[in-house]
Amino acid sequence: MKIAFFNTKEYDREFFDKYNEEYQFEIEYFKAELNPKTAKLAYGSEAVCAFVNDNLGDETLTELSKLGVKLVLLRCAGFNNCDLGAAKQNGLVIMRVPEYSPFAVAEHAVGLILSLSRKFHKAYNRTRDANFSLEGLMGFDLHAKTVGVIGTGKIGLILIKILNGFGVKVLAYDPYPVQDKKGLDFEYCDLKTLYVSSDIITLQCPLTKDSFHMVNSESINDMKDGVIIINTSRGALINAKDMILGLKNKKVGGLAIDVYEEESEIFFKDMSSKIIEDDTLMRLMSFPNVLVTGHQAFFTDTAMENIAKTTLANAKSFQEQNYSVGGTIV
Repeated sequence: MKIAFFNTKEYDREFFDKYNEEYQFEIEYFKAELNPKTAKLAYGSEAVCAFVNDNLGDETLTELSKLGVKLVLLRCAGFNNCDLGAAKQNGLVIMRVPEYSPFAVAEHAVGLILSLSRKFHKAYNRTRDANFSLEGLMGFDLHAKTVGVIGTGKIGLILIKILNGFGVKVLAYDPYPVQDKKGLDFEYCDLKTLYVSSDIITLQCPLTKDSFHMVNSESINDMKDGVIIINTSRGALINAKDMILGLKNKKVGGLAIDVYEEESEIFFKDMSSKIIEDDTLMRLMSFPNVLVTGHQAFFTDTAMENIAKTTLANAKSFQEQNYSVGGTIV
């Protein structure tokens, strides 16, 4: 089977080449992102492999189908960028990586919480200039604080387990609460109660029509003054313009995001010598209490190994007409 890989970085090649030794698929790597215009690069391929910010809308999928593509391999867990209806209409099978390292994302969320609460990022920059003053670096203890976790899937539960070690009170919200808490110390509540009660709120939920812009002016108004908000899930969970207002009026005491709603043209790229034209993102980054990482929560060696192994195993299962694996969504 020939697979056209889009949106490829060197680290993708490293891991996929290593684990493809077992499968011997013919892989052609492209740096270009997948969209209606670049889809033609998949000519002659039975499958394409796409990433989280690639365009898998109706136009792209229709073009891939015309080229003879039968399989779309998502090397990510989320599939909100994929028009599933169009995929089905065009006879395309979509397969993803349901999980690669929930520990990686949960640990990154904790790292963001600690960075904001103790200002590690500011201290690092300051000491690089031999400035060892503590002025402006006052933090706060996590112990005895209340943390609201929105989403209790695998990542959310792992995060709760870590947070239990800090001695915080954990509140959680999920429209589909787990029945077995696995000995974890947390309590479910409704969103309003979580907003009102939490000192820190972390988003660990998927992006759906119900969760789109769930953090907005109305929900921010319900939150505690000085609340800290963490997002390592999907950018569109937060209405960025409403967040700017929350930061300006000091309702939001700190924001750490690893994802951003309009990240597709910016994240995963070196923009250091370019002018970023996204005024909303630049406004967010101008606040001293905002920390941004470039969608790297997943990015560990363990995660990359699992992404490569699962994606290639999905391709093999498709080849063998065995769609019973957990990665099949269409």
